[in-house]
Amino acid sequence: MTDRLVSGKTLEDDAGLDSSLRPRRLEDFVGQDSVKENLSIAMQAARMRGEPLDHVIVYGPPGLGKTTLANIIAHEMEAGIKVTSGPAVERPGDMAAILSSVNTGDVLFVDEVHRLSRVVEEVLYPAMEDFFLSWVVGKGLGARSINLRINAFTLIGATTRFGMVSPPLRDRFGAVFHMDFYDNDSMEVIVARSARILGVAIDDGGVSEIARRSRGTPRVANRLLKRTRDYAQVMADGRITREVALEALAKLEVDPLGLDQVDHKLLSSVVDKFSGGPVGLDTLAASIGEDADTIMDIYEPYLLQLGFLDRTPRGRMATLLGYRHLGREYTRQPEPPQGKLL
Repeated sequence: MTDRLVSGKTLEDDAGLDSSLRPRRLEDFVGQDSVKENLSIAMQAARMRGEPLDHVIVYGPPGLGKTTLANIIAHEMEAGIKVTSGPAVERPGDMAAILSSVNTGDVLFVDEVHRLSRVVEEVLYPAMEDFFLSWVVGKGLGARSINLRINAFTLIGATTRFGMVSPPLRDRFGAVFHMDFYDNDSMEVIVARSARILGVAIDDGGVSEIARRSRGTPRVANRLLKRTRDYAQVMADGRITREVALEALAKLEVDPLGLDQVDHKLLSSVVDKFSGGPVGLDTLAASIGEDADTIMDIYEPYLLQLGFLDRTPRGRMATLLGYRHLGREYTRQPEPPQGKLL
């Protein structure tokens, strides 16, 4: 269920598509204006001083361009980039090997940085602060300490769960940027740009329909554009109009707000099975056959942004807007007042 068309997570057939559509320069990066402005100033200042950019951590829902931003930083700083992920670096020696191979000014991009193990993080601490490696190999009487000077570098960490990054690691990042869902105007610019790069014939109506169903997520927009292009080539004359987009997206079961059958299943479960809530996350996960982390990281963020769900101390609750979207009568009783009875 996580390999959904409207999920911000990377799917198998996204790799080539994503790389071809990613902007290379900061000025071509659409949206996230505050992030771009502050990052541009930081990079310009670092270049003027002749120093590597300070360590950066970027957080937000999947599919918003965290990896793209890391590649842009490397390109703008005229530096090389090494890419890895938290789960892939299992031992301190693995991280030491990566860090010892970076050149001066290089960017090390660590995706899912919150999933680094504590022993691996301990290798990063002196490397980030003093560009110095120190770790212990062996055990017992055979244990020995290894110290190594490394080149100055920039660590860019990306995460969807900023709260799970350990405080000692989080404090060593000099710049923290939050990426949020894109507004509809930005999404239309992104869809139109991607269509030009892919050589897709599309009118303004087609751009608008794809953009507003893309959940404010560029990766989803590019995926929907690709699927709509396929439909237009087979079922129409190859041009994406509003009517063609509507037909294609209806076949894909993506509604006007970008919700698919999984979103409707989750929202309907809260409304129908639990009378609108509150319902605990684990109970909700069991009711739809998913694990709690998947619901919290992938399904909920967009429903929360739309105002269809509410997180409360007692559990998840469907809102009036959620009921209306499902076409249901809002019958849930208000929560009793908290505190002492007078």
